[in-house]
Amino acid sequence: MKKFLALLLALAMTLALAACGGDGQKDNGASGSGVTIKVGGIGPLTGDAAQYGTATAWGAQIAVDEINALNGPVQLDYRFEDDTGVADTAVSAYNTLKDWAKDAPLVIYGCTTTTPCVAVASEAYADRYFQLTPSASSPEVVNGKDNVFQMCFTDPYLGTAGADYLSENGLGTKYGIIYNNGDAYSTGIAEAFLEEAKAKGLDVVSTQTYPDDTTTDYTVQLNACKDAGADVVFLPIYYTPASLILAQAKQMSYAPLFIGGDGMDGMLDMDGFDKSLAEGLLLMTPFSAGAEDERTKSFVEKYQAEHGILPNQFAADGYDCMYAIYEACSQIDGVADMDSAQLCDALSALFGGGSFKVDGLTGTGMTWKSTGEISKSPLIFKVENGAYVGA
Repeated sequence: MKKFLALLLALAMTLALAACGGDGQKDNGASGSGVTIKVGGIGPLTGDAAQYGTATAWGAQIAVDEINALNGPVQLDYRFEDDTGVADTAVSAYNTLKDWAKDAPLVIYGCTTTTPCVAVASEAYADRYFQLTPSASSPEVVNGKDNVFQMCFTDPYLGTAGADYLSENGLGTKYGIIYNNGDAYSTGIAEAFLEEAKAKGLDVVSTQTYPDDTTTDYTVQLNACKDAGADVVFLPIYYTPASLILAQAKQMSYAPLFIGGDGMDGMLDMDGFDKSLAEGLLLMTPFSAGAEDERTKSFVEKYQAEHGILPNQFAADGYDCMYAIYEACSQIDGVADMDSAQLCDALSALFGGGSFKVDGLTGTGMTWKSTGEISKSPLIFKVENGAYVGA
């Protein structure tokens, strides 16, 4: 299913881009009176993680179109390169973007997933390009790099928040966890959850792992949780394996409270997914497509009109990244005369200074630490009748 979805999304992305110009890049209308900043995006448009990279690319494009239509002090010239979810390919994509920008100021947007982003962040740090990732959540992305920042929650933060939420709300008496020990995102959240659960006195009775997201049978892990009496199971994983776990749990008549993080956002919109399987699921995410504020409703309408599906938090984080870049560049004096390195230093100082705030789809009053992590609060949603409602 994951590869099928990736193929469909990649095909849709290719057709959408091809319709916009012969070079595969959309005409962003970056021709206003203000300074033009080139923004080079990197993420998977093909491969097993294509649904995530495609969402970040599409969400960012909507923001770019809105920003350039303002004819404000800054215009964004946006190009997105496919990294296939592989570190070496991501570095090649990064080099392509450097060649594309030439002597113009360049900001790096991405990568979408952690391993490629760690590789590109090392390059961007050495070359002095400012980098903002929508969704690469490992601390390794930003560690030791003063010019790399995250729009997403860090893995440890989500793990800690999950354990705190269960403890503070008295949910469950025995706890299980199933995670991908071959994935940095999943492992990072799991380790933080287990540490915080111990500190909060939660009785974790079963800790189960699987090696990668090509796994399709989770009955061993589920049976271990069931036999141990876990009435809550934490799933710090992506939505494709989560959908299989929910289906297999139902087949074995195991119905604990399942709770997951932002990587599970989008499961309800999977092609052919039985939404009743997710009934009662708790989800920690910074974004809900069902929110009633005007900005979210406008974004959702545009996204659905262009792509025929609801946006998930990957798309929303991509949208917020572009507005953060735009608003920051608009505040910097003399940005028109800066090269990439000078812009990098100015943006790094602004983002890392603690006073720069952004209101977006995934949070209001969002700020960043000097170490690159974002400060915003997760929202907790519950699935009821096939839709997210506030929990």
